[in-house]
Amino acid sequence: MRLTVKFGLAVLVLCGAVYLFAFPAQTYLAQKQDIVGQEQTIAVLQAENTKLAAESAALQSDATIEKIARSEYGLVSPGQQAFMVLPSSVKPRAAAAPARSRAPWYASLEFWHHL
Repeated sequence: MRLTVKFGLAVLVLCGAVYLFAFPAQTYLAQKQDIVGQEQTIAVLQAENTKLAAESAALQSDATIEKIARSEYGLVSPGQQAFMVLPSSVKPRAAAAPARSRAPWYASLEFWHHL
């Protein structure tokens, strides 16, 4: 009888140890993995922030603004003339299709061929 009490007490102590150490360790490892993911997100956002800061600094220059105005909006400086090549309004003619032999209307119905 003493052996079963000792065995039961050992199982109880083992379950208590698992409860006290294993579950918090699992939570700790999950939090550690979340921290790594958040650090990667921070690194990506900092790189994007650096790129946007450089772009913002470039937009403070008159030369950059003029370059964008010319390329994207077609603006010109006073005294200059702007020319634009438009597509032709004449539609190209379609190539002549080869003449098809006229088959009777019922020839296209598949079930007639199987009767």
